[in-house]
Amino acid sequence: MTVDFVMAALLLPALTLAGENAARTFYVDSAHGDDGASGLAPDQAWRSLEKVNSAELQPGDTVRLACGGQWRGSLVPQSGEEGRPITYTSYGPGEKPLLLGSAERSRAEDWELVEPGVWATHAPAFHDAGLLLDCRRGEWSAYHEPDADATLTRTDGEQGFLWRLQCRQSGRATNSIQLWGPFAEWADVADAKYVTFRFRARSSQPFAFEALRAARGTSPWTTYARSSGRWQIGPEWQEYAVRMEIVGQGEQPRLHLSLGGQLPAGASFELEPLELVRTECLESTLLSVDVGNIIYDHGQACGWKKWSLDQLTNPLDYWYDGSTWRVYVRSQRNPGEVYQSVELALNRHIVNQSAVHHVVYDGLALRYGAAHGFGGGGTHHLVIRNCDLAYIGGGHQFTAADGRPVRFGNGIEFWGAAHDNLVEGCRLSQVYDAALTNQGRGPTSKQLDITYRNNLITNSEYSFEYWNNPETAETRHILFENNTCVDAGVVWSHAQRPNPNGSHLMLYTNTAQSEGIVIR
Repeated sequence: MTVDFVMAALLLPALTLAGENAARTFYVDSAHGDDGASGLAPDQAWRSLEKVNSAELQPGDTVRLACGGQWRGSLVPQSGEEGRPITYTSYGPGEKPLLLGSAERSRAEDWELVEPGVWATHAPAFHDAGLLLDCRRGEWSAYHEPDADATLTRTDGEQGFLWRLQCRQSGRATNSIQLWGPFAEWADVADAKYVTFRFRARSSQPFAFEALRAARGTSPWTTYARSSGRWQIGPEWQEYAVRMEIVGQGEQPRLHLSLGGQLPAGASFELEPLELVRTECLESTLLSVDVGNIIYDHGQACGWKKWSLDQLTNPLDYWYDGSTWRVYVRSQRNPGEVYQSVELALNRHIVNQSAVHHVVYDGLALRYGAAHGFGGGGTHHLVIRNCDLAYIGGGHQFTAADGRPVRFGNGIEFWGAAHDNLVEGCRLSQVYDAALTNQGRGPTSKQLDITYRNNLITNSEYSFEYWNNPETAETRHILFENNTCVDAGVVWSHAQRPNPNGSHLMLYTNTAQSEGIVIR
């Protein structure tokens, strides 16, 4: 297949301008707002991002964030409709509203010396707050992709069922072998943030797993709770307590364990489920997901991510321990004394817009996130205009079958089936992977009518990246024009990557049916 780059004009379907047909306008002020107010006037502004995410918005509504304000966490937008998009924008004087995807650890008291030259964030204190599910006699099932082969059997143990997974072929990806557990009732965790799954396990061949979650047991397989970390399974029985952060509510939540590419071929993995309990912690900003970057003094220096404590050999080397939710940093002095600002970039999309459509973002700033700035699949009719993004990406995405950890993070990504999207007038810098990208995998990945124009891209590993597979996928009418791209590869992440490339245009293998791809 050949992709031709031609000098041709592509027309993007007209999108409704922000403000037209807006039913209501809501104001949000991080300094002076009140979530108990109406939000319908500047002096009645809401305060938090959580209030914005939970509000029942209608097509045509506008959410205005106060200039000069700062919010931590993820914006979860809501969809509008044709001719009546939902708009997220700004109001008032000052700098663009800033969405931070990081946890701040800038105070000296945020750190403790754990050994000479190594400092760590404090271990959070958790306690159980009630049994959610007795898992001892719950039913489990196994699934494997065509590239894997495994069989699950059940026997009776002293406390409940024992499950043995015999692996004959591990597969290439973590989802190649999956264990699905019993349904869990989430009615009692509406106001909770964490749950803990307790179980005993052993394996005839040692391995490590890293993907435990609670998810919808049918399509679209929505994740409701997820863990972060790696747990070593050895030949002797051992009890584990894996903590998960609740990230959503929904129907049919089931415990889910991915073992593909991790469980060795020929291994016999034995699991004795015990219980799922509600877990509470008084601390508000926990490091419950991977830390993909540490940004010191707003970019004067960045951390160098390592994968174990014993790898911390150079100043600013750091390791995120997902089993204890702590960060360890090599430093002769307390990081909170050396630097005025220490931001730990968390592995979440700053704008998490999966399956969102008919939305306009105008005049926002996004910083310090370890996943994507704007991320999510299945989007359409989005406008991202006049937004600034910096220090994006670096989070741990998965560990390959050969044990190699894979990191990721794009500035603005349109994943999978995405169409009729526009990015214009944005400024992007210091991005781990690509500043702008559309990419996907699978027969339903149809990327159509996506335009990137008049953007300024500096100091990112790639300025623009695209790929789409397999042959049944489609990539049509992608326009990348009048973008200024400077210093690809001159970025905080370049030397840390296993594949440093530093290319303005990174066009990976693309087997999709493709036409009308224009770069000019």
